[in-house]
Amino acid sequence: MSIKLIAQRRELKIGKNPGKKCFIMRPELYSPINEKKVFAEAATHSGISAGVIKAAWDAAGEVIRTWATEGHSIPLPGLGTMRFGVRSKAVEKLEDVKAGLISTRRIVFTPSVDVKDELKNTAIQITCLDEDGNVLKRVTSGDSGNIEDNENGDSGNGGSDTPTHSSTGGGLPEEGD
Repeated sequence: MSIKLIAQRRELKIGKNPGKKCFIMRPELYSPINEKKVFAEAATHSGISAGVIKAAWDAAGEVIRTWATEGHSIPLPGLGTMRFGVRSKAVEKLEDVKAGLISTRRIVFTPSVDVKDELKNTAIQITCLDEDGNVLKRVTSGDSGNIEDNENGDSGNGGSDTPTHSSTGGGLPEEGD
């Protein structure tokens, strides 16, 4: 298995260098899989009927939504955990704290070690294309497999210090977000 990407040369329209041609990466193919196919595959792997799996999944979804809105971090067996949070501005004075500081509501997913390892060990194949879609070369990853980890201070923003913070339902900023 591998993650397939396309790196296609395009003229930049915005940013620091408009007009400059650069290779821009995008997924080669990420299409949604039909829900019925997921249940059918799970049924094949487990020996449990697809209908029973769907009923259990629907019930788990209800429980997850309910507990997450109560401020809990919910385990998703085999995947990781999820919780709700917010992104908000930081203020120094108590009297400045208000709901208007919240810029977005978020779903925070923390993958399990097994999921992170799977991603780290999955090859990445890049097909490089010119502006017309002609293949220039193909590259297979030889990178270190580093994984972005929002929970441990790597928010993927290149280390920039921004005036926003992420927090759980309780409204307290989290370190590193």
